Amino acid sequence: MAKDETLSEAAAEEKAPETEATGEVIEGTVENEMENAVEDVATDDLMPLLEDARAKADDHWNQLLRVKADMENTRRRARQDVENAHKFALEKFALELLPIKDSLEMGLMAADGIAENGDATAQLKEGTALTLKMLTAALEKFGIEAVDPTGDTFDPDKHQAMSMQESAEHKPNTVMAVMQKGYQLNERLLRPAMVVVSKAVAETSDSESGSHINEQA
Repeated sequence: MAKDETLSEAAAEEKAPETEATGEVIEGTVENEMENAVEDVATDDLMPLLEDARAKADDHWNQLLRVKADMENTRRRARQDVENAHKFALEKFALELLPIKDSLEMGLMAADGIAENGDATAQLKEGTALTLKMLTAALEKFGIEAVDPTGDTFDPDKHQAMSMQESAEHKPNTVMAVMQKGYQLNERLLRPAMVVVSKAVAETSDSESGSHINEQA
C-alpha cells in the first residue's frame, strides 16, 4: 500500500513540470494573441488618420502650386503694364503734334500750286519742307510713324472710309486715295487714315441700253 502511494507521488512529481510548461506555453500564446489584437486595433485606427493626413498634404500642395501660378501671372501682368506705360506714355503728346504736321503738309501742297515766280515762294517752300522733315524725324524717334495705305485693301481696323467711288481701275474695296494719313505709335494704331474706297462699277441693264438706243433713233 505504501509502495503504491510512493509511486503515485512520483508520477505526480513527474507530471508537474509538464503541466507548468504547458501553462507557460498557453500563457505565452494568449499574450501574443492579445498583442496582435492590440496591434490590429491600433493599425485600423491609424489608417483613416494616415489617409486624412495624405489628403490634406495633397490639398496643401495643390494650393501652393495655385498660389505660385497666381503670383507668377500677377508679376507678368505688372511687368507688361510697366512696359506699356513706358511705350505709350507719349500718346497725348503725339496727338497734339499730329495737327501741326498736317498743317505743314497742307502748306507744302499749297506752295506747290503757286507758280514759283519769286524767291519768297521758294524760300517758304524750302523752310516748310525743312520744318516738316525735322518734325517727322522727331516723331519717328519716339516710335510715331505715318500710315499711308494708298493701293492697299481697305482695313476697318486701320482705315476710316470717308466715301466710296466706282472705279474700273481698282479692285473693289481698295483704298484709292488718302484724305488724311493715319499714324501708329510703336505699331499700335494712334489715328486711322481717312480714305476713299473703290467699289465695282454699276452695270447697266440690257433694257436700259435698248431704251437708250430707241430714244436716240
